[in-house]
Order: sequence, then C-alpha cells, then structure tokens
Amino acid sequence: MRLIIGNKKYSSWSMRPWLAMRVAGLAFEEELIPFDDEAGNPAIKAVSPTGRVPVLVEGDLVIAESLAIMEWAAELAPGLWPEAADARARARAAAAEMHAGFGALRRECPMNFGRAPAPLAVSDEVRDDVARIEQLWDESLEASGGPFLFGAFSNADAMFAPVVNRLEIYELSDHPAVRALTAAMKGLPAWQEWEAAARAEPWIVPADEV
Repeated sequence: MRLIIGNKKYSSWSMRPWLAMRVAGLAFEEELIPFDDEAGNPAIKAVSPTGRVPVLVEGDLVIAESLAIMEWAAELAPGLWPEAADARARARAAAAEMHAGFGALRRECPMNFGRAPAPLAVSDEVRDDVARIEQLWDESLEASGGPFLFGAFSNADAMFAPVVNRLEIYELSDHPAVRALTAAMKGLPAWQEWEAAARAEPWIVPADEV
C-alpha cells in the first residue's frame, strides 16, 4: 500500500490520511512529491487522476481523495471510527463538516509547520469559522470525556489535525477545548514524526507563507 503525499510543511490534505493510518498502525509506503506550482505540479499529475495529493495506491485500487482514503483505512482498522453507532455518526458528521466547510480559515491561514506562532489579523469570516470549531470541539470533548473528540483517536481528529496547527501558529484561539485537543494531538508520536519531517523540509512555497 502506497500513500503519495505533498509537502509535509504545507499539505493539510496529505496530513489527514497519513496521520490516521500511522496512528492506526497500518503499514504503508510513503512517497512525497514536492509542490511545483510554477510548473503546474506535473509530477503529481502523472500519478494522480485529479492532479492533487494525497493518493492511495493498493494494487489496482487508486483513491485520490483524503476522506475516501480514511474510510478505506477504517475498513482495514475499524478503530478509526467510534464503536458506538451514535458516536460514529457524530464523528462522521464532524469529519464531513471539516471536509466541506471552514473555507475562510483555509484561505487566509494556510497550514504551515515551519511558521513560528505569531498573531495574524484575520477577517470576521475566519473568526466565525474559529467560533464554530470551538463549539464543535467543546461539545464533542464534553460528551466523550476526551482526550480526543470522540474519546479515542478517530478519523474525525485526523480531519481536524491541520486546524490544530492553524489555530496555534496564528494564535487564533485560547479556548479550553482548543488547548485540550491541541495537547492530545501534539502528544501523538505520529504527530511528532510528521512535524519533525516537515520542519526538516528544504522547500518553501511562497503562496503558503502568510
């Protein structure tokens, strides 16, 4: 099983399935293709039907979409979704909300593991996104008891992993739920592995440097 990803410093969509699969203990080969925006990412287009990363390749199966890769991973490691049906439904709803929403936060605050934390002036739309994230995380942690959104680590946490980075490096929230989930996520060996590799990368993508 091979997972093709982009820069660990910037590629939020690559981080999500990589983290889920690593925490679940699934064995996979990692292939990193650095962004080359000026050339239109030809190397990525050669291996991805969408021209984007991540891409999972297992035999004849090619999955070129983050959440779909994570669903496939959950077929192999069922613990990636909560066991209880109601919690599993809420976790899937949270993951889907992250997948489809929070556009202002994404546009204005790119994930960047090379950036030192510093405040950033953001729009009211970003503040609205942050308020919704605080509400969702607070309600989920209160209901589950933590340390992750639905108790044990799940695909929902993996979906929000890049948001943990964004909220920290742009100093967008000091909400207790944000502090709690940030501590839990950063305590994962898989998170620490990703972060160390990201910080060691030599590539700089100007568009993602706010």
